[in-house]
Amino acid sequence: MTEAEQKPEQAPLGRRLGFAIGALATGLLSGLASELLTQSLDSGGWIQRIGIALTVVLGVIAIVYNAPAVLNAIRRARSGRVVTTSELHLAAEEAERWMVALGSKSGGMDAAEWYTMNADRLRAVLESDKPGPENADDLARICDALELWYVRQADPDALLKLSEFLRTVGEGCGRSDLKELAAARTATAYRMIGDLRSATLWLGISSELAPNGRTAAAMTTRRHVERALSSLHRAAGTSAGSDRDEALETARNRLDDARLRRPGPDLTAEITILVNLAVVQLYRHDAEGAVDHLHAAIARATAAGDVSGEAHASELIGVAAWMRKNPREAEGWWRHAAHLNADIDDREAQARCLQHLGSAQAVAGNLKKAAEYLEDSAGLRTSESPLLARYLKEVGDTSSAPPSPGPPPHLPWPARVRRWLRDRRSH
Repeated sequence: MTEAEQKPEQAPLGRRLGFAIGALATGLLSGLASELLTQSLDSGGWIQRIGIALTVVLGVIAIVYNAPAVLNAIRRARSGRVVTTSELHLAAEEAERWMVALGSKSGGMDAAEWYTMNADRLRAVLESDKPGPENADDLARICDALELWYVRQADPDALLKLSEFLRTVGEGCGRSDLKELAAARTATAYRMIGDLRSATLWLGISSELAPNGRTAAAMTTRRHVERALSSLHRAAGTSAGSDRDEALETARNRLDDARLRRPGPDLTAEITILVNLAVVQLYRHDAEGAVDHLHAAIARATAAGDVSGEAHASELIGVAAWMRKNPREAEGWWRHAAHLNADIDDREAQARCLQHLGSAQAVAGNLKKAAEYLEDSAGLRTSESPLLARYLKEVGDTSSAPPSPGPPPHLPWPARVRRWLRDRRSH
């Protein structure tokens, strides 16, 4: 029986944490700059950040059903009426189904559309009911679903507010497990902002709240991966040398710890860890080692029906191909990743792949095609990208500059005759 088919009373906290942690997900790689892997357009490179967002690596299951009852409950909540316990439960069930589908082969496009229409309404549902022991789990399930969406949308401010809400629920109900998860979620938000000191502080708080709970192993796994990502973030902002090497070694050790501590066979968590290990290898200029991890990640993502995970791994194989000076192969992988992301309507990830393609075309001197890719990327963005804006400006400035003088093109003899006749008629 799949998780989506379990009865409501068989959906305990551990199951909910499996999504929030197993997917680690939701952008645990979001915003990581891969400056080590790239050069600027000025010096003939492609793009300064890959901005991998491994987020939303959820997997697998689920045929999604549209439950009118929950939508009616959300509309009533939005109109100001307090949601009953049964209505809140229906909203949590529906949100969880869409959460399972987000990024998956079995309904990723529909799930993205549903989130776009209903994320604000879910927040209204959360705020319409007074937290208590009888509804804490349902409130937390809605928070889990919203976390995936906020990280996918690169919205750390919304994630911080969501974490504060869950922390309030945990405190009001005496639930250390919810406070532990809220603190870890806060750390993720601060890492996305770039405040690594605050992220480390909140991870420490999380580790002290429920060390012996039934979800301890899963939470430990999440914190290991989160600390690894903070180390990668530090490596990205450090010049090559001993400090960077130390940060990369710390990241790898944390990922190895996460692999050992993950609770049972969890394809989603394994995909996340494999992709992150590949990022470490790419920072170390070990393209071959990275590709080994990435092909393993694709195999597991295919088995799990996880299109998002497959897309992120494919994107990084393109990075590895570019490092090996094989631009044609790199562009092929980026087109494949862009297509996969379009299938699940992950616009940020699709925009990132188009940005890679545009930068590659610029390096090749195809400025018109580069501008098309970059403009398409800008049209899909749900958040600002200063790097993309800079590339658009540079490509535009270059394409609008007067052409440099050069030797006349060699024309075939019929064209030379036509040009000679045209010149004669003009005199």
